[in-house]
Amino acid sequence: MDIISHLTRTVSPAVLGDDHNPAKKNLLEQFYAIFAARLADNQTHDRFANETIARDDQGFYDRVWTEDAHRDQIARELAGKHNVDVTAARGLIAMAAPLAYHEIKSLAGTTPVPQFLNENIDSYQRHIPVWATAVLPVGVIAAAPVSTGTHISDTVSTAPLQREAEKDGSFMKALLPIIGLIILGALAWALLRGCQDKPEPVGKPVVTEQQAADSDGQAVAGDITPASLRIATGENSELYACRMDVGNDTLQSNVMTALTGVFGDAANNCRADVDDNFSIDMPATAQLATILPIFKNVPNASMLVKGDTITVNAADTAALTKLVSDLQAAAPAMTVIAEGPLNEQTEIADSLTASEAAMDNLGQNPDPRDVARALSLQVVNFEVDKAVIPDANKALLDRAVKLMEQVPNMTLMIIGHTDKTADAAYNLKLSEERAQAMKAYLVAQGVDPSKLMTKGMGETDPIADNTTDQGRFRNRRIEFVVYDETTPANDGLAINSDALDPDLNPLDSDNDDLMPDADDASRGTALDPAATN
Repeated sequence: MDIISHLTRTVSPAVLGDDHNPAKKNLLEQFYAIFAARLADNQTHDRFANETIARDDQGFYDRVWTEDAHRDQIARELAGKHNVDVTAARGLIAMAAPLAYHEIKSLAGTTPVPQFLNENIDSYQRHIPVWATAVLPVGVIAAAPVSTGTHISDTVSTAPLQREAEKDGSFMKALLPIIGLIILGALAWALLRGCQDKPEPVGKPVVTEQQAADSDGQAVAGDITPASLRIATGENSELYACRMDVGNDTLQSNVMTALTGVFGDAANNCRADVDDNFSIDMPATAQLATILPIFKNVPNASMLVKGDTITVNAADTAALTKLVSDLQAAAPAMTVIAEGPLNEQTEIADSLTASEAAMDNLGQNPDPRDVARALSLQVVNFEVDKAVIPDANKALLDRAVKLMEQVPNMTLMIIGHTDKTADAAYNLKLSEERAQAMKAYLVAQGVDPSKLMTKGMGETDPIADNTTDQGRFRNRRIEFVVYDETTPANDGLAINSDALDPDLNPLDSDNDDLMPDADDASRGTALDPAATN
């Protein structure tokens, strides 16, 4: 695990923006190493272990280094070393600290942060300058690199010190008993501290394969989920479906640039969820310009890019095999796999587990968006042509009722979706009935009906292909979105609920958003759904 390279790749672009000054990049790289060494100290980390650290909390740096003199020294030393203005250095450090902390927590997973950093000390220790020992806790080994694969705890030996033979009565011999007492005292202190230190409380992991498969990799509060891109092609290799989950606007822009370069204006319909629950880095971003043309050449195919893995599927077995081979050759650093056969029961069970875990991680006063994501993780597998809530989902929905009571001002829209098996008018009606069935169940369990709205999208908003079992299974879904001041459109725009005039939303020309406008081509027909209370 190369922690510094990861932070340089993910945090530095967010801090520097369009500033490509290599001196500032190198300054941040060295700061990350000093920062990691500081967080490796349990006593330091315990001061804020139970805080919710915002990504823009520039005061966080002051809570990591409480000593004014230490903060000044870090800024002065880094500024002088890299020929950067001291004030600018302070600003870069303050911006980088909370972002770096979130990325380190994401890398650590369920492992307490200090433990994770101590176990991977060799990945950052070599970047720490000698002067930094003055701003690091006593006992943190900062200047001398350790051998690869050696944990910091392994660098302290209890074996007798090796020394040259000494003459009787020498000064050094006289000092040996004193040195021995000092070493024993230090070891006793270390053992006592180890017993007293409490590891960072960590919630249950929520990032699951099901999360990637059925809910576009949607995250839950307090966990950073890898950014993802899910796309599908149609019969003529056009862009049929497109969703992305990214951590910031920069990553969204980079992915959109690649999509537009390959699929043209159709990429504008790609729906993006930009939220700090997702990573600000997508390892495959640089390869998208090469990957996407290969994928485009395969009709009726789907692809999920998430983390360092690309998962693909296609109706044609031979085409799928070739697609995996071609993508692996184009992106050797990624793992490219063909999606396995559909197992509905496993998919459903995994989705409910993921949704439960997401709810466990919401905490007090949860963000409404995180509540919606947690509910959307579940697969609601309605019987064919029916709109009856399956028994498998009822326990989770009963829990959701209590959860919704904790967010009194939240209004959710329940959106029903179908695959493309039947005709469009039938699918539209069925999707609305299923959304209404979900609302009816929640209301029967005690939810205020004014907090729930419904919408049927039929087959018009796919997230996967409609030619494979897996694709159709994912397209048949129930989604929850927050419906308050704004409602997200499928094309990624945010439409004010009061601004339904088509002139205010000129891109809404094909009935692709959550609210009908007068310029919809299907206005006045059975394909013109309306949001209902």
